[in-house]
Amino acid sequence: MTGKGSDVKALDVEAGDPSTNGYRREKSFAPLGMRIVFKDLDYSVPSNTQKGVRAYLLKKVSGYFEAHEMAALMGPSGSGKTTLLDVLAGRKNAGLTEGTVAFAGQKPTPQFLRRYTGYVEQFDTLLGTLTVYEMLLYTAELKRSIKESLEDKKQAVEELLEKLALQRCRDVKIGNAMAKGISGGQAKRTNIGIALITNPRVLFLDEPTSGLDSFTSNEVMTVVKALAKEGVTICATIHSPTSYCFSLFDSLIMLVKGRVVYFGPRGHSAIEFVQSACPNVKEYTPGYNDAEYLVDLVTEADIGGKSDLMADHYASSVLAQENGATIDEFLSQSADALPEHIQKELAVRSATVTPWWWGLKTLVKYRTTKNYRDPEFLGPRIGDKILISLLIMTLYLGIGDNFSESNYVNIAAVLFMWCTMPAFGAAAYVPALVLERGLFVRERSDGLYLVVTYLLSKMVDELLLAGIASLGISAYVFYGIQLQGQWVTFWLIYYITLSNGIVLAYLVAAISPNLDVANALLPTYVVTLLFFGGFLFRFHEMPRWWKWYSYIDFLRYSWGSVMVNQFEEEDPAWLGGTVLSNYSLHDVDKWRYMGFAALFFIAFFIMALLAMQYKKYQLR
Repeated sequence: MTGKGSDVKALDVEAGDPSTNGYRREKSFAPLGMRIVFKDLDYSVPSNTQKGVRAYLLKKVSGYFEAHEMAALMGPSGSGKTTLLDVLAGRKNAGLTEGTVAFAGQKPTPQFLRRYTGYVEQFDTLLGTLTVYEMLLYTAELKRSIKESLEDKKQAVEELLEKLALQRCRDVKIGNAMAKGISGGQAKRTNIGIALITNPRVLFLDEPTSGLDSFTSNEVMTVVKALAKEGVTICATIHSPTSYCFSLFDSLIMLVKGRVVYFGPRGHSAIEFVQSACPNVKEYTPGYNDAEYLVDLVTEADIGGKSDLMADHYASSVLAQENGATIDEFLSQSADALPEHIQKELAVRSATVTPWWWGLKTLVKYRTTKNYRDPEFLGPRIGDKILISLLIMTLYLGIGDNFSESNYVNIAAVLFMWCTMPAFGAAAYVPALVLERGLFVRERSDGLYLVVTYLLSKMVDELLLAGIASLGISAYVFYGIQLQGQWVTFWLIYYITLSNGIVLAYLVAAISPNLDVANALLPTYVVTLLFFGGFLFRFHEMPRWWKWYSYIDFLRYSWGSVMVNQFEEEDPAWLGGTVLSNYSLHDVDKWRYMGFAALFFIAFFIMALLAMQYKKYQLR
């Protein structure tokens, strides 16, 4: 670890050229690391077993990470490694955090952490439809300045592919559980590439070697070590590293039950220190590497009830006193010595580098175009509509111009089915949001886009396809049944109703904890709409205490519009009145009802946006 007494600029930050937005054009990966200092960190959550009591997952944790160095967070399972990483990275969205965290001597804003730090999750969250190259370029376009040319971004991606040894799988699709793609090691390195493509000042890695064989683990961590040498501040939680992998780290923090039992250089000095706290607990036998022995030693000591003894031993040690003095010195240094553009970065208030419209354009460019070539995406969105509409058309073939009393109810029924079909078909859109939730949370936390950008891109995905498909579907249904009125009105009402169904599905997916709940909630709600749409129960005959629900039923306005479109030119006498008067539609303006139906889209969109903005999908 770096010694005390160096000046602030050398220790706290190594800054890229401000005129190039933090990167050098001749070398895309300039030294950009920052020192991270944390003191007396506590993190607590409400106890599951004792009401009114808080359970502490971190207790008085102090330390620092240097630029040009790679720090390891180690300890038994449940020791607080990932918790500390999440607190430092600003990823905790539950619980209470107390203490001091400073990046380059200043408290970082949440927006700074999203824009200028990289976080590699333990589990891969990638877009299976993109190639490795496309995944990195997609991230670069979302998170690098729009002032930077596309050619420069492509060059940066090519350099990163070489740096991460990903050239061999450059044009291979990432794949998913259903479609084979790149290997686990390649996926891990791609995740690291996503974090690095924006030249982060700090890189956090959560179990970067989990699920990898020893060769791949060593390969991945060798790449990461090279980044540290270039200046990036790196901190990684790691559980069972190989001997070689462990040798790559410069410093080590050992945690047990949320308390520090060792903070200092990695190596035999760490073993000697921990052994002095718990002598005769475990012998260092041949076959052990240092990392395995350290974890086994503190784990056995913890099982034996000696976790507090180890933590107290460190807290009272000369090492802890020296570390504390260094931490206090770092925290007391003035931030005025930092370059002006670094101070601006630390105080940034925007969570994204690019504006919302650029994000929307990029999401459409990379994701919508891929979706439109994916049969798994297109099938559920078009297939059911074609089949059901063909059923409706052939079942009611040619009845639309038959104005006989016995046929009026058939016309009303087919028009009602025409409106309810897109509402029930909304179930096909629910998985799109639920199954992408992990990806959405990761990309939003990484500062790639705003929630409104993501939701708008989804609407472009769905509504453009729905608009094109509904043109053909509505045409053969309208003319096959020989309905009256205007085809364009018939199509518009269907499209608006389908749009309502789509955004309703996204709202249900946004508020539901999982896919099972969403699949149960959506059809239940749609069934209630059927009763108040005006066909199964006429509006003027509804009980007074239930009429209010009809006013907030978008199917009522959709069906009312197509009924008026059908009978406005000729509203025949029927059952002592006319067809429209029997269904309480005699004074309805179809365009006004169409407008009311369109308002539901806006309302559902706003509710879905608010749910996605404020709901915590992953408590951490």
